[in-house]
Amino acid sequence: MFDQLFSPFSIRGKTIKNRCTVPAMVTDFCNEDGTATERYIAYHEEKAKGGWGLIITEDYNVDPLGHGFKATAGLWNDDQIESHSELPKRVHKYGATILAQIYHCGRQTNSGAIDGLPRSSSAIMCPFGDEIPVPLTTEEVKEMVCKYGDTALRAKKCGFDGVEIHGAHGYLITQFLSLYSNKRIDEYGGNFWNRTRFAREIIKDIREKCGEDFIIGMRISADEFVEGGLTIEDNKAIARMMEAEGLDIIHVSVGNYLSVDLNVASSHSSHGWFTDWAKAIKDVVSIPVITVSRINDPFLADSILASNKADFIAMGRASLADPEMPIKAQEGRFEDIRRCIGCNDGCIGTLFNDEPIRCVLNPELGLEYEGGIQLAEVKKNITVVGSGPAGLYAAITAAKAGHQVTVYEKGEHAGGQFYIAAIPPTKGEITDFIVWQLAQCKKLGVDIKYNTEATLELIKKTNPDSIILASGSEPILPPISGLKENSKTTFAKDILDGKVKPGSHCVIIGGGQVGAETAHFLSQMLKGVTVVEMKDTIASDAPLAIQWHLTRALKERNVIMLTGTSVVRVNENAVIVKDSHGIETELPADTIIVAAGYRAFNPLAEELAAANVNVQVIGDAKQVRNVLAATTEGYLAGKTV
Repeated sequence: MFDQLFSPFSIRGKTIKNRCTVPAMVTDFCNEDGTATERYIAYHEEKAKGGWGLIITEDYNVDPLGHGFKATAGLWNDDQIESHSELPKRVHKYGATILAQIYHCGRQTNSGAIDGLPRSSSAIMCPFGDEIPVPLTTEEVKEMVCKYGDTALRAKKCGFDGVEIHGAHGYLITQFLSLYSNKRIDEYGGNFWNRTRFAREIIKDIREKCGEDFIIGMRISADEFVEGGLTIEDNKAIARMMEAEGLDIIHVSVGNYLSVDLNVASSHSSHGWFTDWAKAIKDVVSIPVITVSRINDPFLADSILASNKADFIAMGRASLADPEMPIKAQEGRFEDIRRCIGCNDGCIGTLFNDEPIRCVLNPELGLEYEGGIQLAEVKKNITVVGSGPAGLYAAITAAKAGHQVTVYEKGEHAGGQFYIAAIPPTKGEITDFIVWQLAQCKKLGVDIKYNTEATLELIKKTNPDSIILASGSEPILPPISGLKENSKTTFAKDILDGKVKPGSHCVIIGGGQVGAETAHFLSQMLKGVTVVEMKDTIASDAPLAIQWHLTRALKERNVIMLTGTSVVRVNENAVIVKDSHGIETELPADTIIVAAGYRAFNPLAEELAAANVNVQVIGDAKQVRNVLAATTEGYLAGKTV
């Protein structure tokens, strides 16, 4: 079924067993001195176990001033070789090929991260920075070329099969390639030949130092999607020049920090949305091409290969969600594949706070070194209350540990608030995860009893050994005059769940992610929508890529967004609001939708405590947060119950 995806490919005498590729993704799993940790090594080893053919590690810094995050890998000195030498050994054990991505972030960092001013091609600030970078002198550029080559040589000494030069996403090499950032007038600026000189010299230096049996790849941004930036035509020429210099494989991405919503595309971008750019590069070179972005399923991957758009398929966030995807696909276990939903919560949202990456769907990510779920010495009868993501993860994990698990759900289906979150446009893949959870429960013998409320009497009757309470949350009704009494008032969840028919003029109170996505949903139904938000921005609680796409979509759908605005009162036909200047406005409304947040719902916890029954409270039932907290707490509760 996957003849393309699982066919081998040879480069520089090394046979890559299949086309399933893990691209470089910063994890923040290393030590701050750039040395490897067991956590970092085990994370990559898990992917090798899972059947990935080509693994490209996160950015190995070529210089101590070259990293954008504190706990990233480094091979800028010989003292770092020993700790990283264990990684290729562990990956090779499972037949995978491994490349070390090497990079310098240039201006896309700050003095807090590198203990010095950023360096770049020119003295132009990063859009997300607040420091003017120091331009590298001509001599310093030549020294930097040597640093890339020396780092590659250290990677070879570690046992890596090759390196991938990071020439994409607005990092230092791109800062030389692109007129968007390169305003130099020396031999590294101005014309096309000069702007590519830095990258060409790096390839040449690596080849001279590492020999003919060493793979040299390069990642490029086919289009920067910024005014004055690189375009696909520029990069077709760049790709040909790099091939002529001795490049072995080219990895086609897009964007830079100003277009970060595209180079880490969320669910608002379609699957494989820029594979045509990879095809455009492939058409002008003879070396293999890697494509990437929003490819989260083996059927998609194989189809792209069959279309001759690329030679390898990079599925980064998909590998975070399920490191065993290749093996599961080969074995035909499609219902067991946990597919990335493009939420960007744990992988990107967490990382941008300079914290180790997580995955909403895979709470074991980053914990591989702990050894996974162990069989319990004493098998228990476990009751889980609630079948949202927290409850079902607790049930799955406890069942894997050997316990007998029963889930009580007072509603008619699973998913809780996460099911509601799947209703707005671009969010439908969330149902894939709910289906995955249910499939795992079925395979593990978890008994889910729907339309059954767990009461104190039921608990006493069934007498479980342990209880995990994951009863979720309920929406908050703010104390606004006239709101509670108005028959036109409803909650966002009831609109999304199809329990309330919206009118033609909808006013949404609350412009966080829930309110904004409800507005998006209603605007697709051609309803008139006004969002009232007290903060200065819409969807400020959403990951950056989601926020940017969502606000653009609302503008395109003519949704009125009133920020810095509060609701004063509600009458029979309108919502009265006040802006930051104290000016009141009356907004006609035939449907008033409240999206003002949630609070924990756990009445059973107090009853159980009063009856001296031990219970773990997890997820929103404990404290309203995001789904990342829910799945994590569910996993840990099931593991330690």
